[in-house]
Amino acid sequence: MSADGVPVLWHIKVSNFNEKARWALDYKRIPHRRCAPLPLGHALVALALTRRVATFPVLQLDGRAIGDSTRIIAALERRFPDPPLYPGEPAMRHRALELEEFFDENLGPHVRRVAFWELLRAPDLMLARVGEMTTPRQGRVIAAAFPAVRATMFRRYSINERSAGQSLLKVRAAMRLIEDVLDAGDHLVGGQFTVADLAAAALLAPLIGPPELPYRDPDMPLPPRLAEIAGELRSLPAGQWILRTYERHRPASAEIDPEPAFAENRRNGQAPGRGPLGARQSRAD
Repeated sequence: MSADGVPVLWHIKVSNFNEKARWALDYKRIPHRRCAPLPLGHALVALALTRRVATFPVLQLDGRAIGDSTRIIAALERRFPDPPLYPGEPAMRHRALELEEFFDENLGPHVRRVAFWELLRAPDLMLARVGEMTTPRQGRVIAAAFPAVRATMFRRYSINERSAGQSLLKVRAAMRLIEDVLDAGDHLVGGQFTVADLAAAALLAPLIGPPELPYRDPDMPLPPRLAEIAGELRSLPAGQWILRTYERHRPASAEIDPEPAFAENRRNGQAPGRGPLGARQSRAD
C-alpha cells in the first residue's frame, strides 16, 4: 500500500491472471495505483513483497502484500463487499468458487502457453509490443536480453510445439464446458455476474480480444497461426459470450496516477488498443 493508504497492484500488463485482479478492482471501483516491473524481473519483486510467492499479481492492501489473483479477489470481497463478486447463497457461492478454481487450473496456464508459443517465435512483434508498454530505456534492455528471456520463458512455462498443441485442446475443452454450463443463459452461476464469469472471461481474453481489454494496440499484427486460432475461438459461442461479458461488465479503469510509460504513450497518441493479445489480426488471414 502506498504512503497515502491507496492500494497498489503490482502486475504484468499482458497477463490473463493479472487481468483477473485488475477487473475485480475496476468492477468494485476501488481507486488504486499500478506498478509493472520489467518482464521476468517481477519474480524478485513478488518475493520481496510477499516473502512467499514469486508470481504476479500482488496487491498491497491494508499493510499486507497478497499474492495470487484468487486470493486478491477474496481479500477485496472482504474489504469492499459491494458490488459483490461472490453470490450470497452458500451453494451458489461454492459453485462460483469451484468454477473459478477450475478455470485457474485448466484454462489460464494453457491460454498463456498457446499465446507464447507463437509470440516468442516472432521476436520483432514481441519486442514491438513490449516496447509500447515500457520506457525507451527499458525497451533497449529487454531487446538486448531477449534471447535469454525467450529461453527462460520456454523453460519456465514448459513451452514447446507439443505442449502448445495439448494446451490448445484444453482451451477448446474449457470453452465447451462454458457453453454447457451457460445452456442459453448469460451467466455461469445463479443468473448474475460472479467471480466465475470474471475468471472465465479474463483468462480467455488474451486470445479473444474483447474491445474493453486494457493495454492493447489495435494496429499490431499477430503471427499468422495465432491470428487463425484467435479467429476460431472468437467465433465459438463461448467466444461470443466473452465479448458480451466484457461489453456489459468490464468497466473503465479505477487506477489513479497511471504508470508513466503508459501515460507517455497515450500522450503521444498511442491509445490502448482493442485486439487479441494487444493486436489486430493481419488482413492476410
